[in-house]
Amino acid sequence: MREQLTRSDVRRIEEEIEYRKLVVRKEAIEAVKEARAHGDLSENFEYHAAKKDKNQNESRIRYLERMLKTAVIVSDESKENEVGLNNTVTVYFEDDDETEEYRLVTSVRGSSLKGLISIESPMGKALLGHKKGDRVYVKINNSAGYYVVIKSIEKTGESEEDSIRKY
Repeated sequence: MREQLTRSDVRRIEEEIEYRKLVVRKEAIEAVKEARAHGDLSENFEYHAAKKDKNQNESRIRYLERMLKTAVIVSDESKENEVGLNNTVTVYFEDDDETEEYRLVTSVRGSSLKGLISIESPMGKALLGHKKGDRVYVKINNSAGYYVVIKSIEKTGESEEDSIRKY
């Protein structure tokens, strides 16, 4: 699947790759060498743990590089009165008589527990491009969905606390 990334997402991913190659990789190799020096490898837990950490780092590097190769760059610009990427949106759920606040982000930063909704999720897709006061149908599947009303849109931009998801 081709990830939708902003220029900022690409920069963060490139920084993580560089850090993992220059810092984490060296530390992992050194840990493997040190654990290997402890003797019998068949029962050396430190060696197996160090190898596992080294392999996880290399796997993460490959994952991020593959993501960059296949990514589609999207703009985080939106019209002043329209829901767009990195906007905080307050929505009213008609069925539940509740109001919640979400920030729309790319899928690599999505975290519903933190109020970060991916633009590729049903809610994100439904809200994109709509205006304050719009009643929007959020389609979950062919036979289910619900309505929300957009109460407010705030141009919040992205936060430095947003992190690229782990796999």
